[in-house]
Order: sequence, then structure tokens, then C-alpha cells
Amino acid sequence: MNMEESQTRKRKRRKPKKKRAFKIIMGIIVLLILGVGAYAYSVWHSVEKTFTQTHEPLKRDVSEKRSEKVSFSDKDPISILLLGVDQRAGDRGRSDSLILMTVNPKDQSMKMVSIPRDTRTEIVGKGTTDKINHAYAFGGVDMAVNTVEKFLDVPVDYYVQVNMESFKDIVDAVGGVTVNNDLDFNYDGYSFKKGKLTLDGKEALAYSRMRKEDPRGDFGRQLRQRQIIEGVIEEGASVQSLANYGNILDAIGTNVRTNLTFDDMKQIQSNYKDARHNVEQLQVDGQGEKINGIYYYAVSDATRQELSAKLKDHLNVK
Repeated sequence: MNMEESQTRKRKRRKPKKKRAFKIIMGIIVLLILGVGAYAYSVWHSVEKTFTQTHEPLKRDVSEKRSEKVSFSDKDPISILLLGVDQRAGDRGRSDSLILMTVNPKDQSMKMVSIPRDTRTEIVGKGTTDKINHAYAFGGVDMAVNTVEKFLDVPVDYYVQVNMESFKDIVDAVGGVTVNNDLDFNYDGYSFKKGKLTLDGKEALAYSRMRKEDPRGDFGRQLRQRQIIEGVIEEGASVQSLANYGNILDAIGTNVRTNLTFDDMKQIQSNYKDARHNVEQLQVDGQGEKINGIYYYAVSDATRQELSAKLKDHLNVK
């Protein structure tokens, strides 16, 4: 059995725990939306300026899978696509992390679907079938949103994109993070020993990227990513970090893009925040396969339809 097949079987067996569910992009959305209310009144103009900078609308106003735009004041259920993009100088990059989050404020619940980046599907607007994370490389966030919509057959109302290459700036802005490492490894010129580690931004980025040396593969990397973002949230809530809010806002303004406006975020913070206490992870079951020597993660139509039905019910759409 090769490593890819082993990882696929582990993926099918392993059920993520709710308390450990927050991946790196989820942490960013918490910082962006749910955390805005904590200090918005004292630094209102700086916060507003930052989130004006992060605003980048999609080419469309409303998803074709909706008859009208959602209303925050009416507490309509919403969906948000979270993209972690590995973007470097001179390269648009690929969406290394794809998570669709649905939020229903009326029953105060959230569902999260982490889509494996190697998932084989139609790339909407490209006319090809490829790995789903290639959609961003081919056509940016618009193509990524449209492709995820087609794959899951649900509307994607909003997106939040984070540049993972520059995520180190956010870590440095909160003064570094502390993690408990469970695996000795070397990566990108750094040596990470077992035990409690305090990492600066560059070290944290390397720590969260390693995959091939970990016998757990992508699962191990996802664990380290969650550790980093949990550390960011913990440090970001400290008095010292609040005193350093200027650098934190600068880092967010540089590294985050979203079609949510500042007013949208205020309304979500006001009307949707209680949903964060009830988070359910939905798993995309599938199996690895090779086509022309290239590895893909294959998801059956039946699995997609079952997952789609759960999301549609949560979003109150047909």
C-alpha cells in the first residue's frame, strides 16, 4: 500500500473532534468577523480603514443558486468559502486550503466542510476536469467560488482569502505563538523538537507547511495549522496584543481579501456570533486514484449529493 492510499483510508476512518475543528482559515474568519466587536468601538476608524482595504467583490452580486441576496437583518443562513492561498512573488498560487462554512443563526449552528485539495472535479469556466485547488490558479477567486458551488451544488455567498505566504506577518504582529509539538522534524532550514515551542512568523509558517516527513501526511499538517491559529487567537486576545492593534490590522489588511464589507462584518458579528458555539464537521469521503500517473481524490456522485442535501437543509435552500 502506498502512502497516498494509506492517507486516504485514514481520512475515511478519522472523525475530527468539534473542539479541534478550527483550521487555519477558520481562525482568520474568527479574527475578522467574530472578534471585530471586541475592540471596534475604541479603534473604530482604524478597523474600518483596514476592512475597506480587504474588500474585493466578486464579479457577480448574487449566486445563481439564490433567488435574492441574503439578508443579515433577517438572519438568513449564509455560506462563506475560506481559502488559504499559497501565493508567492510572481505567482498567483493555488488554494492550499478550501473550507466551506455554512452559518444558521436561527438554530445557532455552523457546519464546515474541508474539501481535499486533490479532489477531482469540473473546473467551471475552464472546461476541464482537474484538481479542485487548480481552479484558483486558473481563474482566481471567482473561478474557485464557481467551482466549489458546482461541486457541492449549494450557493457560495461570501469568501475570505488569506495569503499563507505572508501569514507570518500576522504571527509576528501578535508577538509569536506557542505550540506543543508532537514530532521531531526539520523543514525549510528549521529544526523543530518535540515539546513546547515558541515560534516567530517565519518559523510558524515552516512549522505549518511540513507534510511529507509526517507519517500522518496532510492530517499532521492540518493539526499544526490548527495549533498556529489557536496560538494566534490566544495571543491576539491578550492585553499586549490589543496595545499592538496597529500592526495586527496592517497584517490583516495586507494578507486578507474578502467580498464582505465592513458593514457586513458588523451585522454578522451582531446577528450570527452565537452560532460559533455549535460547530459540526462534515467529511468529504472518497478514495485516491491515479489517472495518467497523477494522483486525484475521487468523490462519488452519491457522496456529493448526500453532502449537498445536508448543506442545503442548513442553508434553507432547495
